Order: sequence, then C-alpha cells, then structure tokens
Amino acid sequence: MTTIRQRRVGKGTEAAEDQPSEETNVKPDGKMLSGPTGGKLWNILSITVGGIVAISLGLLTSVYVATLHENDLWFSNIKEVEREISFRTECGLYYSYYKQMIQAASIQQGLHGLVYDNKTESVRTINILERMNVYQEVFLSILYRILPIQQYLEPVYFYIYTLFGLQAVYVIALYVTSWLLSGTWLSGLLAACWYITNRVDTTRVEFTIPLRENWALPFFAVQIAAITYLLRTHLQPVQERLTLMAVFIATFLFSLTWQFNQFMMLIQALALFILDCLDMLPTAKVTWLYIIQISGLLLVCVLQFFNSMILGSLLISFNVSVLIARTVQKNLKKGGLLNRLGKLILHVLLVLWLTLLINKFIKKILNLESDEHIFKFLKAKFGFGATRDFDANLYLCEEAFGLLPLNTFSRLSSTLLFYAYGFVLFLLTVTAVIVAFRNLSGSNQVQLKEKMEEYTVTLKPDAAYSLVHTVLFGCLALSTMRMKYLWTSHMCVFASFGLCSTEVWKLILKCLHLYTSQRTQVIKYSVPIITLLYISFKFWPGIMDELSELREFYDPDTVELMNWIKSNTPNTAVFAGSMQLLAGVKLCTGRTLTNHPHYEDKNLRERTKQIYQIYAKRSPGDVYGILRSFGTDYVILEDSICYERRHSRGCRLRDLLDVANGHIMDGLGENEPDLKPSLYPRFCEEIKKNLPSYTMHFTRVFQNKTFHVYKLAKHK
Repeated sequence: MTTIRQRRVGKGTEAAEDQPSEETNVKPDGKMLSGPTGGKLWNILSITVGGIVAISLGLLTSVYVATLHENDLWFSNIKEVEREISFRTECGLYYSYYKQMIQAASIQQGLHGLVYDNKTESVRTINILERMNVYQEVFLSILYRILPIQQYLEPVYFYIYTLFGLQAVYVIALYVTSWLLSGTWLSGLLAACWYITNRVDTTRVEFTIPLRENWALPFFAVQIAAITYLLRTHLQPVQERLTLMAVFIATFLFSLTWQFNQFMMLIQALALFILDCLDMLPTAKVTWLYIIQISGLLLVCVLQFFNSMILGSLLISFNVSVLIARTVQKNLKKGGLLNRLGKLILHVLLVLWLTLLINKFIKKILNLESDEHIFKFLKAKFGFGATRDFDANLYLCEEAFGLLPLNTFSRLSSTLLFYAYGFVLFLLTVTAVIVAFRNLSGSNQVQLKEKMEEYTVTLKPDAAYSLVHTVLFGCLALSTMRMKYLWTSHMCVFASFGLCSTEVWKLILKCLHLYTSQRTQVIKYSVPIITLLYISFKFWPGIMDELSELREFYDPDTVELMNWIKSNTPNTAVFAGSMQLLAGVKLCTGRTLTNHPHYEDKNLRERTKQIYQIYAKRSPGDVYGILRSFGTDYVILEDSICYERRHSRGCRLRDLLDVANGHIMDGLGENEPDLKPSLYPRFCEEIKKNLPSYTMHFTRVFQNKTFHVYKLAKHK
C-alpha cells in the first residue's frame, strides 16, 4: 500500500474597452475626464499590467504545485520504479503509453504498437488510440524525441513539467475570464488567488498528474474564456471569426484529452439552450457554438478511428435535435407571455423527444453498449430502482462518485469564497428571473429601455452564460464529488467577477437608493482589495509552512513486488489482479494484463467482473478455468481487498461480488431474501491454506505483507 511519510534526514484584452461603464470616463456633469489619447494610453497600460500579473500568477501556480509534488514524494531522489508506482491506478496506465513510445525503436514502431496492442488486454488485440484518450502522450513523446533535450531532462520530468505548465494556462484562462466579465484585471487577480488558496478543492494535479482531467480542464477554461469574449456585444466581424476559431481549437483539445468530454459539453449545451429559449443570448452565436461542439467531437471521432461511443453520445443527438426543432418552430420567440410559454414547453418536449429518438437510433445501428454502465449508475444513484449490477455498484460505493461532502463548504467559506459566491449567485439569479420573465412577456423596446438601467448586469449575455454555467455545474458537483473541480474553479471566477463588477454594485446601490458614480467605484475596488488582504494575511503563513514540509514516497511492498516480477517472470507473462494494481504492473514491468482501469468498454467490464471472482466465493476449479480462459500465467491477490475494511458492509468488493453471484454477504447484517449461502469458501482466503484442491492449480511463488502471487498450472 502506497503511503507518504515524513522525510528522513541523511538520505543520499481590457474588458472596459468593449463594454464601457458610464462612470469610467465621464464626470457626473457629463464632461470627459481625459481625452482620447489619454484613455488609449491608460487602456494600454492597464492591459499590459494586467497581462503581466496574469502570466506571473500562472507561472507561480505552476511552480507551487510542482514544489508540492517534489516535497510530498522527494521525486528527484527516489528510484525510477518508485516514481512510476507514484502514478496511481489509471494514471500509471496512461503514462505507460508515453513510456512505450519513448522506448520504441522509432516513432513509427511506437505508433504501430499502440494501434495493434496485445499487451493491455491478454488474448486480444486492441487499438489504444481508438479506445483511450492518449494522443497527448503520443504528442509529448514525439516532441521529446525530436527536441535536443534528452541529455538534460529525463522523460518523466518532461512529462510532469508539461502538466504543471498547463496549470499556468489554466490559471491564466480563469484570470482572463473574470477580467472579461468584470472589466478590471483586479477581478482576475482575486480569482487566481482564490484558486490557489482553495487548492484542495480546485485541483488535484500534484498527486494525480497523468489523470485525463488535468490535461483537459485547462483547455476547457480557455474555451470558456473565448465564449465569454464571443458573447460580448459590438464585436467586429474579424474579432468574431478569430474568437470562434479559438473556441473551436479549445473545444477540440478538450474533447481529445478526456473521455468524459461529451458529458461536460452536454451540460454546456444545456446552458446555451436555456439561455437561448429565454432570449438572453444571441441566437446566431448559440448556433455557432452548437456547430463547434459537434464538429470538434466529430474530428476527435475521426482521430480515434471512429470511436462508436463518441458517435452515440447524447451531446451530438441533443445539438442536432435543437437545430432541427428550431427549424421546425420558426416563430418560437414571438407572441405574448402565455403564447411564448406554450411554444417553449412544446419546443423543450420536441427537443427531448428528438434527442432520445436520434440517440436510440444511432446506438441501435452501431450496436453501442460502451456507456450503458454510466446510465445504470445514474439510474441507481438518483433512486430509480435498486440494482445488483456489479459495475453500477462499483461506482456507487466509491466516495468520489458520492455526494459532495459538507466540509467542502466550510473550507471554501474559510477563504470567503463561498460567501462571496452565494452573494453574487443570489443577486444575479433573482435579477435573471426578472429579466427572463420580461423577455417572455414580450415587453416592447420602449419598456425595455426604461428598465435597462436597473437590470444592466443580467442583460449582458456573457454574465448570463456564466450564471447558468455555474448553476448547472454546481448541481453536477453536488451530486458527484469527483466533478467538483469543474465547479470550484468557475466559482472563483464567478465570485470575483461579482465583487469587481460596476454593474453589480450599481444595481445594489440603486436598490438601496444610495447610488452615486464615485461610491460605486470606491466599493468596486475596496471590497476585492480588502478580500485580497484578508486572504494574504490568513493563508500566506500556511502556504509557506506547506512548502517547507518535506516527506518522501514509501511503499516497500509494491516496490518489492515490481522488482520480483521484472526479475523472475518472462516478458511474455500474463498477470491477473485488481485493475488499479495491474496498471502499475504494466508501467513498471511491461508485462501483459488481463484487465485494467479504463472502464469504458463492455467486454472489459465483463472480463473484469470475471477476473474479480478471485475475491468471491467460488471453487478453485471455476477460478482456474476463468483465469486460464484469459491466458493468465500469474494472479496477484491483495490482502487489502480480500480483508477490506475501508468500505462498510455492502460496499466492499467481496460484498458486491457476492450479491452479483446471488450469495449471502459476510458479517453481521441483513441480506436480501433471495440470496443463498455459497457452496464454497472465499477463494482469496482459502487458497492460502495450501489445500490439495488449490495447489493442483495454483503454486505460490511470491508473498510479502501485502501481496500474494500464484503461478497457474498449465494442464493439458
């Protein structure tokens, strides 16, 4: 089991330019504060300073997480096998393909090995580039081979420094988004500081480096920044085209680097759909964004050898349905309130019906079942019937897929982030409801102009999009803890935008009958500055302490296992065991696996369930037959799974297997009435007794405090 222990000493563009506020350059009596030349120089100076601050904060964040990673593991001092073991579970699997490409005789041979891979799943040849999102590893390995850096930088450092460098891109994108929304780079500074001080809840890059989300989320943030700029008014045609290109590139890179991209972009498409229906976004720009999502995903589909899971995604079906429904209902945005509501309800029902119809048709044609486990999980999670499905329960029992813990909010509140977020969210939500009602009621232009002053902030399309985006991703985070990183990073942007927005403070002061231009400007700058000072004084000492705390990687049992495998088994040996451990076996030893953690394939899920019978109540003959059917030479049993105590009864892996097999679970507690006692004891426990019925099939060849390795007999 991997642990971290205390290190032992002695071991070897300015937003105000496009959306000017009336207070910025005009005195209360209507006279200009400065001439055109002075205003341009001030804008250039502001943009220059803001840009320097953005880049500096991005680089500081990158150095910060890199230092934390080094301090936690003493990465520069540990052996290569220990470095590789530190890439836990699926992280190790992804990194193994980078290592494979680096070690290949040529780039062509490396690519051929990925396209025709027979070591990731035994007795089966699969296309890694089709199945997994590993183009980033391919690109990085090619870059490492062609750049003259091999003598100065090890491959592993080139890899992790790239990921830490992407954190700089991430922070800069968040900074720019907040800047664009508020009109001042002070907002971006506050967003970046909140991102850093809430690191526990905004990123996990320092200990899960190769995880797909760490590649993808920076590009998602860039896409959101580009969309924010696109939704501004009075853009020139050239600006609009360039921004659309930036949105497309960011969308494509986001889709290419993460298998769950389609679900995140579906939520984004829902946000666009809601705002378009409520007349809060320009329809033409929304249409372009739908098309960009579809085209970006289809391009990824081509690069992934026409991956059927992409073609059968709900996102493509939904976007196509919206475009078709809009063509059918041409007068959707005309008429009075009741007329509009009736059309809107019909439009929503038509889109939902078309989405389900198109998606079902595509999946029927392609015989697609790769993502069925996700829908089974969602069905059980939200209470639409209990399930005994092994795959769905495997997700349901993982803490990462549970509800967001309440202590998250206490941590976010300690930095004032959650308080500021709640304040801005409440204000903008109430105002958005009022504006949406007015839009649907068909108010004429005269009435609109009369009320424009009061509701300026929610009439801005970029602010409206940011509001719905944070609400929808907030719902996702509340329901699934693993997805909180999509919400908390945007929470930093949204809260800082609200505190630094002229329009927000103007609206509040007008409601309190206290509005003056000067008072608005004072509050707009004083509140974020006070917040920044509070954050600095409270959290700077803690950050310094964190950076000075030194630990080291410590997992002697796994290191011993990997070294034994490399020294005592042939290169062609096939290993069975838990998904998480086998990813490390592939990375550290290069041996062939029976199963692995990349779970988006029905055949692999069935195979994994069969392999996991080593932890169920099955006869030695049954288990031997299952393992040999997948060409297994060695099986690794882990005490941490066989005698698991991390999960409660009903969620231990052995319990999930018992229920799926129709057997009564171990221990005190209730069982469902139709479950029956097994005829056999638990395999992982009984095999250690060296009974003849087990030794005729399995011979123990290695053991330590954590692992037991058995070699399978090869009967004729």
